[in-house]
Amino acid sequence: MYHTIISKSPEHTYRLGELLGKILAPGDVLCLNGDLGAGKTRFAQGVAAGLGISEPVTSPTFTLINEYHGRLPLYHMDVYRLGGSEEMSDLGCEEYFYGRGVTLVEWAGRVEEALPRDRLDIDFDPGDGENERKLTFSPRGEGYERLVREMRKF
Repeated sequence: MYHTIISKSPEHTYRLGELLGKILAPGDVLCLNGDLGAGKTRFAQGVAAGLGISEPVTSPTFTLINEYHGRLPLYHMDVYRLGGSEEMSDLGCEEYFYGRGVTLVEWAGRVEEALPRDRLDIDFDPGDGENERKLTFSPRGEGYERLVREMRKF
């Protein structure tokens, strides 16, 4: 079961992330994939807002992991610069994946083998309009099917 939503603007992408952030639970893992400028970071900012995080959220391209604190901790990873799954494992990512917060991984496809089996994959593709994005939510595991059912309501 997957679900696709067409975002009409960066603000809409943000709002979708915010709505998802409000229903996330400890241990949830979100894996974002899409080209540069596809809306991944804007979506991550919305997730942070939904988790009650008020500080600015930026893509951690050079630091790899940023931690934010709200209703739940958010572990925001950008693995674009990593050489692959082995480097991801060397970071101790499992502590984040199975911790008490939410883990959001940008460029997740680059480290596929290091990711947990159960997760929510979100693909960002260009839409028909200049600011449109097609977000495809693909659950991997029962808990993530629940999230996609909730996203269908939006």
